[in-house]
Amino acid sequence: MTATAERHSQQPPQRVFLVDDHPLVREWLANVINQQGDLTVCGESEGRKNCVEAIQKKKPHVAIVDISLRDGSGLELIAEIKQRVPQVEVIVLSMHSSPQYARTALHAGASGYVVKRETTKQICQAIREVIQGGIYLSKEISFASEPATREENFDLALLSERELEIFQCLGRGNPTRQIASALGISIKTVQVHCGHIREKLRLPGAAELYTVAVRWNERQRQK
Repeated sequence: MTATAERHSQQPPQRVFLVDDHPLVREWLANVINQQGDLTVCGESEGRKNCVEAIQKKKPHVAIVDISLRDGSGLELIAEIKQRVPQVEVIVLSMHSSPQYARTALHAGASGYVVKRETTKQICQAIREVIQGGIYLSKEISFASEPATREENFDLALLSERELEIFQCLGRGNPTRQIASALGISIKTVQVHCGHIREKLRLPGAAELYTVAVRWNERQRQK
């Protein structure tokens, strides 16, 4: 049992639902997750058919969804899950490391994007991160490498001191939970501030916020 799992051993395990059309992948994920004292697989599906109904019945905390399914789009499934079962967090598991795929997944409602080359430790970290209200992206996903867009025309003077602190932390790649711990505030408070930042900078979602924050941080380091 991992140290993290030991700390949570007195609490009911967090429930995870798997969506992948490869039985071997589902079996591998289930074995990894069920070895954690604080996590358990409560159900699985091979595709979109009856998937949301099963999630509604099993009541997981997190659904891990392959972005490519034989019977439909994983992105459309994510949007459906968030519409019908909004309390369930979604992590995308994908073979694609392109930031555009990650941006699209976040747009659809995912809270995490894990490349299949990640280690089992990182997959479990992603699950715990999103359960606590954070956003997890594989380290090889770099929004900073994308071409510049009009989204970079923003004015940080609009932000309060606390909002600017959080923006800077996001730009350094810090997850929500780490920001909350560093600033001595709750994860929920960080999320509220992020919402205010997006409104002030006219950014439509979390993907855009992370993009401009990382790019801003990269430019500051180059000065």
